[in-house]
Amino acid sequence: MTTSSYTLYGMPASLYTAKARSYIRKHGIAHVERAVGHPHYQQDIMPTIGRLIMPVLETPSGEIVQDTIDIIDHLESAEGLRSIYPETPRQLCAAHVLELFGGEGLLRPAMHYRWNFDEENIGFLAQDFAGAMILGGDPEQRAAIFAMASGRMRSAATIFGVTPETQPLIEASYAEFLALLSAHLEHSPYLLGGRPTNGDFGFMGPLYPHLARDPHPSRLMKQTAWRVWRWTERMNAPVLDAPEYGDVEEELFADDAIPDTMEALLRYISEEYLGEISAQVAWLDEWLATADDIATGGVVGGKPARRTPGDVTFAWRGTELTTGVFPYRLYVLQRLQAAYEGLDEPGRRSVDALFSEAGLTALLTLRARRRVERVDNREVWGPEQEPQL
Repeated sequence: MTTSSYTLYGMPASLYTAKARSYIRKHGIAHVERAVGHPHYQQDIMPTIGRLIMPVLETPSGEIVQDTIDIIDHLESAEGLRSIYPETPRQLCAAHVLELFGGEGLLRPAMHYRWNFDEENIGFLAQDFAGAMILGGDPEQRAAIFAMASGRMRSAATIFGVTPETQPLIEASYAEFLALLSAHLEHSPYLLGGRPTNGDFGFMGPLYPHLARDPHPSRLMKQTAWRVWRWTERMNAPVLDAPEYGDVEEELFADDAIPDTMEALLRYISEEYLGEISAQVAWLDEWLATADDIATGGVVGGKPARRTPGDVTFAWRGTELTTGVFPYRLYVLQRLQAAYEGLDEPGRRSVDALFSEAGLTALLTLRARRRVERVDNREVWGPEQEPQL
């Protein structure tokens, strides 16, 4: 199918669709958005991808690109756009950390606040999910499709560590995050200055569709973190949309600066997420050491729809938390490490100092005995390497 513009397949409620949509809107790229319930997605896109997943981009020539990182990088290259990746060392590496944490580290509050507040959320979610997953249909069909989808999502929430026992801790953690991000946005419209980076787009995934759009968390954000809510509006706008900041240059902070408020947010990410990502990488390394059927180029999990090979338990906020292990996180982490390794010696020393202060140094070298790469819209095992845990 050849189109005159790009087509983005996803749904309004989708975390990762929000990341890709924000990028496309911010850059004024001609496109149409279609739901995953569209016949073309069901009959042609999904069989090509090998799983029900979103977002998926179809290019004007009919090429299929899945995964937000791949979609953004494809568009940046194909359209000759100004890069969202900072050019200076500290900001580049910080942006990669923010993207990793946004897409993977904020899943607990995103899932908790969506699926554990039915009194406020359920009526909205029922219409929102059914409207994207089935085009038309009678009330019984729409109710059935939502029951199926919501059942799967509630089950998935536990994979990210959302349980009745952890809910108070998740809420405390999220409140701390909102306070830190609000303080940072007091003086800057985006995370690293006057225009968005890959870190902003990473944050957009959880913060907009789940936490700024679903009824209960939307009310919470508007009442307690107005600056964050405004940022989600700004990230969906095709213009700067920052009148409350006065005259703003659409540039990143000068001289590779990382303000104190961003350093505080990076320290929070270290405390909140370093233990989890470290435990996941260690589990994968041990699993890879004993698996005798892992081949370079083999699909991670054996088939595209299998996202996690097992569970891992780690310390988090004074308790033990069990989550699924996601090899995809290695793929995102490797991008930070590649950015760091591509720096000259002074650049590395500058990043070393920042990451040491923030408690994030381990992220620069943390690796399992195999890489995770993406080929033909699938995660595959890359070559062997020396693990560092």
